[in-house]
Amino acid sequence: MTRHRLALSRRQLLAAAALGAVAAAPAAFAQGWPTKPVTIVVPFPPGGGTDAFARPLFAAITKNTGRQFVIDNKGGAGGTLGASVAAKAAPDGYTFFMGAVHHAIAPSMYPKLDYDILTDFVPVGLVSSVPQVIVVNPQKVAATTLPQLLEFIRKNPGKLNYASAGNGTSHHLAGELFKLQTKTFITHIPYRGAGPALQDLVAGQVDMMFDGLGSSAAHIKAGRIRAIAVAADKRAPGFPDLPTAAEGGVPTYKVATWYGIWAPKGTPREAIERMQAEMRKALESDELRAQWTQLGTETPNLWGEQFGAFVASEVKRWAEVVKSSGAKLD
Repeated sequence: MTRHRLALSRRQLLAAAALGAVAAAPAAFAQGWPTKPVTIVVPFPPGGGTDAFARPLFAAITKNTGRQFVIDNKGGAGGTLGASVAAKAAPDGYTFFMGAVHHAIAPSMYPKLDYDILTDFVPVGLVSSVPQVIVVNPQKVAATTLPQLLEFIRKNPGKLNYASAGNGTSHHLAGELFKLQTKTFITHIPYRGAGPALQDLVAGQVDMMFDGLGSSAAHIKAGRIRAIAVAADKRAPGFPDLPTAAEGGVPTYKVATWYGIWAPKGTPREAIERMQAEMRKALESDELRAQWTQLGTETPNLWGEQFGAFVASEVKRWAEVVKSSGAKLD
């Protein structure tokens, strides 16, 4: 063999080896990921609905993988601060974002967001979808049914107030939608997350709240707050005695708080697919199924592009609610 042919042969072998390495890289990445702790940005303080689902889910994934999945609470600006941080994170497969319905509402409430939930993230999957529940502090509000509550509000417009997780969150819009549909007035008190809002509701600093059932569940069962009605077509799993808003005379009042996982745009597909596999495994376990029932939800099955299409439809839906209700930042 001539020197020229020998050199060519070596170059071909090196090229083939390089191609083989590139082809094997995704498989190796998927098999090895994660090799270090994974950060899950939760854009609200501890104690809210997002936290209530994030912690058991990622505790299960940590147990199953033997790797740390760390919750990083970054509250503020109705969940948009944490979303902005996550959108700018390195897309290396080691930062994910657990957002909620609030992030489908935000584009209509915050006109100067520095991220786009539909284009700056890759949709991974839906974690849960729980109905909103109307809850009151039993020491401050005597009503035990929706008709009684409505009667009091109509006789005393503006006397009651309601807490929310912040401007532009589902708690805020659920309250505005309720006011629109029942032709009533309640004063909005925004907080920096559902956790602080719930703490003040339990303490009697505010009168009522339109909360995701997941974060209110434990307080309802302990008797610290009273559930009036659930904003859904049917009664919630784990709460068979809690009437729907339709049963209380407001058939059009239906609001769900959903939670999902996204990755920053550019995150390796292999990391996303492995995350989806680990989420499926955890969500399908008997342990998490039981916990989700206790939190008033069922195990979802919406992944990838289908989850992304759902989010896009929610952005459109809530834009219409914002416009109809005239909701504004307080």
